[in-house]
Amino acid sequence: MTVLYTAEALATGDGRDGHARTTDGKVDVALNMPKEMGGSGAGTNPEQLFAAGYAACFHSALRLVGNRAGANVDDSAVGAKVGLGLNNSGGFQLNVTLEISLPHLPADQAQALADQAHQVCPYSNATRGNIDVQVTLADD
Repeated sequence: MTVLYTAEALATGDGRDGHARTTDGKVDVALNMPKEMGGSGAGTNPEQLFAAGYAACFHSALRLVGNRAGANVDDSAVGAKVGLGLNNSGGFQLNVTLEISLPHLPADQAQALADQAHQVCPYSNATRGNIDVQVTLADD
């Protein structure tokens, strides 16, 4: 792999109740456990950050494949839901649902582009075979 870019971040404090910052200072956030897991929910959490990153990355891949295909990807959007739960080994596991909006395309073409984007997106390639990722179409 030829590395095109490297992001760097440092987490400090008490893990999920701490702080995270990128070395360039563009991301600088307080971290707190969500209320659903017994935390204060005052800050963000790793699942929210992962959801935002995956949604943005997948949207970029979707627009890339759509533009290459000559499809109208205007007003497109990608939502990501990242779930955190217990696995069968006493640890934790993630799952992801990506909701794709391509309002100017018929459902079959939109799904085909979403499937292609799922093969291109670096987050999809990193998670494939590791966590359950569902790619669905939004009800536009």
